[in-house]
Amino acid sequence: MKKFAFLLVLFVFCLSVSAQNYSIERYLNIRSAGSPTFSPDGKRIAFLTNITGTNQIWFIEANGGYPEQITAYDDNISFVEWLPDNKGLIFGKAIGGNENTQFFHLSNDGAEIKQLTNDEKTRHNFGAISKDGNSIFYTSNKRDKNWFDVYKMEISSGKEEMLLQNDSSNSVAAVSDDGTRIVVSRSSVRFSLDNDLYIFDDKTKQTRHLTPHDEATQYGDVHFLPDNKTLVFGTNDKREFYNLAEMSLKGSTYPTVTEIADKIRVIDKTDWDLDASTVSPHSDFFAYTTNREGFSELFLRSIETGGKPLISNVETKIEQITLPAKGIASSLEFSDDGTKLAFTFSGAKYNTDIWIYDLQTKKLTQITKSSRSGIPQDSFVEPELIKYKSFDGKEVSAWFYKPTQKAVSESRVRYWKSISQNISISYTPSANTEKDIQILDRPDEIISTIQQLPVIVSVHGGPEGQERPGFNPLYQYYLSRGYAILATNVRGSTGYGKTFAHLDDVEKREDSVKDLASAVEWLKTSGGADSKRIAVMGGSYGGYMTMAAVTLYPDLFAAAVNTVGIVNWESFLKNTSGYRRRQREVEYGMLDKDIDFLRRISPIAKVDKIKTPLFVIHGKNDPRVPYTEAEQVVKALKDRNAIVEYKLYDDEGHGISKLKNRLDLYPRVADFLDKYMK
Repeated sequence: MKKFAFLLVLFVFCLSVSAQNYSIERYLNIRSAGSPTFSPDGKRIAFLTNITGTNQIWFIEANGGYPEQITAYDDNISFVEWLPDNKGLIFGKAIGGNENTQFFHLSNDGAEIKQLTNDEKTRHNFGAISKDGNSIFYTSNKRDKNWFDVYKMEISSGKEEMLLQNDSSNSVAAVSDDGTRIVVSRSSVRFSLDNDLYIFDDKTKQTRHLTPHDEATQYGDVHFLPDNKTLVFGTNDKREFYNLAEMSLKGSTYPTVTEIADKIRVIDKTDWDLDASTVSPHSDFFAYTTNREGFSELFLRSIETGGKPLISNVETKIEQITLPAKGIASSLEFSDDGTKLAFTFSGAKYNTDIWIYDLQTKKLTQITKSSRSGIPQDSFVEPELIKYKSFDGKEVSAWFYKPTQKAVSESRVRYWKSISQNISISYTPSANTEKDIQILDRPDEIISTIQQLPVIVSVHGGPEGQERPGFNPLYQYYLSRGYAILATNVRGSTGYGKTFAHLDDVEKREDSVKDLASAVEWLKTSGGADSKRIAVMGGSYGGYMTMAAVTLYPDLFAAAVNTVGIVNWESFLKNTSGYRRRQREVEYGMLDKDIDFLRRISPIAKVDKIKTPLFVIHGKNDPRVPYTEAEQVVKALKDRNAIVEYKLYDDEGHGISKLKNRLDLYPRVADFLDKYMK
């Protein structure tokens, strides 16, 4: 017994002096850069980076160098696009996270800014720029807050023209080179994950349905090819996966339904989803990524001149571009001369930065080098893709991040110190050494407990989304503290086929929560988890999943963190932005038909079952999930003296994005987890 106690104390001491941690503030100050757009001459790139604490516009030379800050707002810039012919740039910005984006024109040198739209109660969704750079196309709910109509604006004068009025949620998907034909995407009110494409002719003012279908189907990533009569796009029409396809409009600008059935042809038949795509300005090349098990694969495809369809061109050259590592490529953008392709790249060990691929030299170059706040890149952890069986035998995928041995050792030191407050362990050589040692009767059980991992189960939002292995500074911080993370893709997630994405629709909602319970079982049997130290957290729909988990399975979790989550389906659907309600009802259930069901599955209806300590986070300007959702559950828990912490930010919306607020919030969350995950 004396030898055991001495070695254990020595072990704890050695770990204490050898392990090293970086503060959460340093992790939160890791920067990112994205949304690249080339200047017309290809010599500069405008991009967004959060160096100042919010995403702002910066310029950098296309061959690298020191970036120059252009905008300096308190709120995030949502997008930036360079106009052709040195006519400046267009960018968008909302206030305080309210998502009512307004448009601005920025001069070519970045010196002058002119506001193009100025209605803080109206949302504008950017669509496209005319080829001559004189106009922008977009949708807006200016006429009716429940619907989005199609608009065109002349940039120089600010003159706005409504092109298409329609009581639906419309978005601009593509515009022909001459600006007369606009492909409009319209969200369905029949199914979730369902939309249609329409083509509107500005000359004749006619609109024709391009994609009639009978089951939930998605269409997107739309581009006109050189002949302006061929469309390339993504679809999962009569397919499990969202693949690259084309449609020929030859012979008629407005094909009949019979013609359409023969005109959609799949180009890239894979069991993975198309993820991002772009066409070069001169329509020589088409670049796109596929999402293979969460990782991006980037391809470059030549386009036959003369409008020859892609699928019929057997000589089409397809090149796969080797990415810097396993990760996610997005925001694809060609230079105007088509010789360079810019994109953003993020991986578990790579914070998001901009890279350029030279089509002539085949060279890949990193253009921005965002700060890692002095934290060594090799300290970051990459996840393992795991799959487990859920309650009904369905296979569910998740990313399992295991902390480094150093982080685990430090975590064990902290855990040992926490449990040893009531256990005195000492070694002082004397004649009666047995009296010098006091320890529990079951030292092997203590060691076994210390060796087990505390785990955070993370649930993404959506539910039409996917947890992918990009860079997450909060994950890396928790890993450095010795927590393992299981980032789940429960049923309802995208990326695993159409059938899987619809397994949680309406009455099947709580089946996805059962997937979380099965995840916990996997953690205990195969993941080395300490069953008494498992937490659950998520944002938006992931916040609902968090709340559902702690009400349906009140004994599974040691702590829970709900960020901008739904707790009451009835009040959420009544109070969310009008344009979102009908879209959300086809996924969650209709207020007029499913009200009893919605009330029954609402976490607020089962709030008395919550035993888990809960941290609730919300932004007061949230237009999607109103902050009153948070207020409901916090009040209910406080009324019964349950453990709940609450943080509301007046200048945030659907999530906490500003650095100053993140620096305030996440140390609190870390302390909360440490407190209840002992």
